[in-house]
Amino acid sequence: MESIERNREKCLAILKEFTQNESLLRHAYAVETCVRAYAEKFGEDIEYWGNVALLHDFDYEKFPTAEEHPFMGEKILCERGFGETFTKAIISHANYSGEPRDTILKKTLFACDELAGFITAVAYVRPSKTVDEVEVKSVLKKMKDKAFARQVSRDDIQNGAKELNLPLEEHIQFCINAMKRQKNQLGL
Repeated sequence: MESIERNREKCLAILKEFTQNESLLRHAYAVETCVRAYAEKFGEDIEYWGNVALLHDFDYEKFPTAEEHPFMGEKILCERGFGETFTKAIISHANYSGEPRDTILKKTLFACDELAGFITAVAYVRPSKTVDEVEVKSVLKKMKDKAFARQVSRDDIQNGAKELNLPLEEHIQFCINAMKRQKNQLGL
């Protein structure tokens, strides 16, 4: 029997149970897309990694404060049979959680979280509103514009690439490529 941690349909049902906001759903899909691509690159469990990413912010709409998110999500997932390795990976994406990013999965989730959102924002300001027009140089240029997508942490994007031991440009290009392959699902 397949574990819930590897069952995307069950994880997707949990995401949609707690998240109605379309942009939050798209963010979950974008982060999932990038993390799954890295799982494939690293020879890791694509379904497991993808579901960690899919559910990393599932509790955010109902529990948006730093005191609650992602801790309420961890509690809910534990009650539903998710293991500690899965839930701790999710907890680690929040810098304030105190959970160390001591696995490649934790580092990858952190590295993809803010960047996937930023790439999405860059795509939305392109004339075609598609990720097909997003280039690394345009992402880097927009990162310098503090008014653009100001809620996205540039430090987290840069530190995420460092934690993966990748040049920032290479990390950005990898995520753009992953998102291009899933652009229809992502609405990009």
